[in-house]
Amino acid sequence: MRSLPLLAGLATIGVWGLNFPLQKALFGLMGPMAFVGLRYLIAPVCAVVLLCVYYRGSWPRLSHAEWLQLLPVAWIGQALHLLLAAEGLQSSTPFSASVLLACGPVFTLLILRLLGSEPLGRAQWWGVGVAAAGALAFTADKLLAHAWQASLGDGILLLAAALFSYYSVASKPLIQRRGGVAVLAYGTLLGALPVLLYCAPAMREVAWFHLPPWAWVGSLWSVVGGGFLGWLAWGWAGAQRGVGRTAPLIYLMPIVAGGSAWAFMGEAFTVQKLGSALLILSGVALAQFGNRKVPIDSPPGD
Repeated sequence: MRSLPLLAGLATIGVWGLNFPLQKALFGLMGPMAFVGLRYLIAPVCAVVLLCVYYRGSWPRLSHAEWLQLLPVAWIGQALHLLLAAEGLQSSTPFSASVLLACGPVFTLLILRLLGSEPLGRAQWWGVGVAAAGALAFTADKLLAHAWQASLGDGILLLAAALFSYYSVASKPLIQRRGGVAVLAYGTLLGALPVLLYCAPAMREVAWFHLPPWAWVGSLWSVVGGGFLGWLAWGWAGAQRGVGRTAPLIYLMPIVAGGSAWAFMGEAFTVQKLGSALLILSGVALAQFGNRKVPIDSPPGD
């Protein structure tokens, strides 16, 4: 079916968008750090299964230098990103989190510019400015109301978006040499121990055997469906349709997150919130596609 890659891309956006209210609900039962800890109990198993299926009995062997290159990518770009994204979502709302995390491509362009890897055109600088103005407008009501906890949550989400952009840039040479599957799987395995040690105190506070069945199903789906199957489906859709045609679908994610948060959690939307969100996404789109096509990094409502 010629439409299958498009359907795969749309389905992935749906899963990622629904993950925001789902994780917010799970945080209410176990807290954000315990959830991330649980994620890093499940994710390494998924990583091993993925390596076995993809490479069969011949896993790629990384050199000592490649392991050293992957270490900060795994700890900062993957693990710390997920910790901060969870902490930020705890203090924010699903829609706000999805919009602010969608700023990732802007940070990617700025990092590339600071490294001198790629210059920014005039339209892209305009996009960065528009996105920044939208982010300021998006958080202005909380700042003016002295809602410092919510404002801090928004700031943490922006930092998480920046860290994922670092992951996108820093992992690119390894992905080109070893492939995305190996980098994702090995990075997950490298990050598991430090994350579990950090999250252990929070995990000890959770009455795991008293959690409702939906919490276990939801956690498995969030990690396996969104974190691994979603990434594979998104990569396949991009390879089949082309990144330039697939990447704009990412801007549907806040719509899915906001709609599902409104339907299932009663999240309210003001004109100011919707208008500033549109301003952010317009700026991100202009920065991303203003002068040239740059692959969008993702998602991560991961």
